[in-house]
Amino acid sequence: MSSPNLLESSPVSLSSQRRRKSAFTYRQLAQLATSTTSCPLRVIAHIDLDAFYAQCEMVRLDIPPDKPLAVQQWQGLIAINYPARAFGLNRHVTITEAIKQCPDLIMQHVATWKEGDEKWAYHEDSFKNMATHKVSLDPYRLESRRILATIKEHLPAAPISKVEKASIDEVFLDLSTHVHGIMLERFPELKGPPPYDDPTEQLPRPPTTALEWQTDALVDLDSTETEDDDPDWDDVAMVIASEIVRSVRAKIFEALKYTCSAGVARNKMLAKLGSAHKKPNQQTIIRNRAVHHFLSDFKFTKIRNLGGKLGDEIVAAFSTDTVKDLLEVPVEQLKKKIGDDTGTWLYNIIRGEDHSEVNPRTQIKSMLSAKSFRPSINTLDTAVRWIRIFVADIFSRLVEEGVLENKRRPKTLNLYHRQGAQTRSKSASIPMGRAMDETLLFDIAKGLLAQVVSEGRAWPCANLSLSVSGFEEGVTGNKGIGGFLLRGDEAKAISAAVREPSEVRNPETPPPSKRRRVEESGIQRFFGARQESSGGNSEREEQQDFHMKDEIREAHSPFDVPPSAQLASDDTPKAHAEMQSGHSDDDPSRYTCSRCNSTLLVTEQGEHDDWHFAKDLAADLAAEERTNTAAREQSRPASISLSTQPKGKGRGRPPNVVKAEKGQKKLQFG
Repeated sequence: MSSPNLLESSPVSLSSQRRRKSAFTYRQLAQLATSTTSCPLRVIAHIDLDAFYAQCEMVRLDIPPDKPLAVQQWQGLIAINYPARAFGLNRHVTITEAIKQCPDLIMQHVATWKEGDEKWAYHEDSFKNMATHKVSLDPYRLESRRILATIKEHLPAAPISKVEKASIDEVFLDLSTHVHGIMLERFPELKGPPPYDDPTEQLPRPPTTALEWQTDALVDLDSTETEDDDPDWDDVAMVIASEIVRSVRAKIFEALKYTCSAGVARNKMLAKLGSAHKKPNQQTIIRNRAVHHFLSDFKFTKIRNLGGKLGDEIVAAFSTDTVKDLLEVPVEQLKKKIGDDTGTWLYNIIRGEDHSEVNPRTQIKSMLSAKSFRPSINTLDTAVRWIRIFVADIFSRLVEEGVLENKRRPKTLNLYHRQGAQTRSKSASIPMGRAMDETLLFDIAKGLLAQVVSEGRAWPCANLSLSVSGFEEGVTGNKGIGGFLLRGDEAKAISAAVREPSEVRNPETPPPSKRRRVEESGIQRFFGARQESSGGNSEREEQQDFHMKDEIREAHSPFDVPPSAQLASDDTPKAHAEMQSGHSDDDPSRYTCSRCNSTLLVTEQGEHDDWHFAKDLAADLAAEERTNTAAREQSRPASISLSTQPKGKGRGRPPNVVKAEKGQKKLQFG
């Protein structure tokens, strides 16, 4: 997105341009295009909504911007708009004191979940019913997402612009790549290759003597700099970024009626300090040559990550809380007192050096719904009612995350229970094969609560909370196993459609006579019945034959007695002679096997031949196995030879002898 040229150019002779050089190089200009964190031309913005919760209520209730309003939560204030702050109100005053100081103050309690309700709402008497209501910040979360969407719509998509949601009411923008593109449009001389193709060559100075900052609040320059000094490319980048941020803020107000303040600087730390420098509804520009002056008057405890225990430790170690005093401390002394890494980081941060990235991650990692009970609750029924509210609260936010469309869903449900000084937690996985709804989460949560109660000492309970975590991207287009199963009439219709014509018969027609059992069992079941005619095997029988051979090969089954031989009843000498000739003269329906001298029916010849084939195959495999075993014995060291291992079965089998299972094939290594 380009923006209008607000730079005032001044005539500069060619000879003076040759003499004047920028402090920045072509390499650093290229780094600006890729948003390198160490690039001195880098441009970061921080946008901060003004008294966000209060603004949400003012927009919702259509209250004029000059009316004082405070957001109430139980007996305290959590947000105060700027007209109310003019009366000296802050979040530490009581409601009684606030009304006394500002009689026209509009008090708006946050939305709450009422015990037994399935949706949060605004209740006039919420502050009187702390025991049966739970605070809901969902209205503010919804507005925050609308604002974030508006910002993204107004900027080029990543990676040209990077947007990081830092909290519910603040956003970081990395505008470096975007600004680089606009700079090349406005100043074509930057498009050319560097002199001598050397990226360390310095850029020409910008052809301008003044920059138009419009209504921006400019931080005063350091003592060695003046506004009359010619600007460099870092100043040009800042003014372009200020134009972009100003248009974003205007778009938010136009679309959603929210005002916000902003800071523009070379990194996240400075930009955040800048957005709080002039409020409300203003933006502050911290140019590179103004950083030292800007930070020197700050208390370093106001800097991000220095406001907690670390800040207290530094104050105690050096007896000061100002950046100005700490700038005089050598880096070695900082390392000695607070450690090498922390000392080095502190030395750089108070000088305005911060190389942290703007992370476009905007998706949440967990959701929490909690309630502190005053007075404590003492029954399981009461706890279950609150669990239901927690589930409804979390599920409504999951719907906004796209859980119904399977865009994102959590993997774990966590329950926390506090009784006195003891806090216990229980967790359970959320089944991934089921559609997520309130009933599913409620059943899991009740089970977790039951675990806590069963362990004893659950009452009185001072705090309960429920959370979901482990979010992952959903897979669309999949369906459970139930989607592949057919039931009832549908299954019957499909079964009839795929049944072979020979299997479909009139229900009034009597069933065909049963086939002989031998044709449906034993080895015949695997090889398939052979055709008695000369037509040979059908395709199905050939496939059965093939698979049966594989099964025999894998199972190594010994066939000692042909099953058809058990059916031969004629065992007389005459029958034996007939076996030798191959046929019985007295009974042409019988057949004599030349291999085993068995007499059997001609119709059983196919099965009997298959039995011989299987037996031969088993014998061949057994011989091959004996050969392989002998070869392994010869190649195995004597100390671990199988011949020295005791034989046995079951529990007596040696631990290093593994029996091959069906389908396995033993390999010889040598």
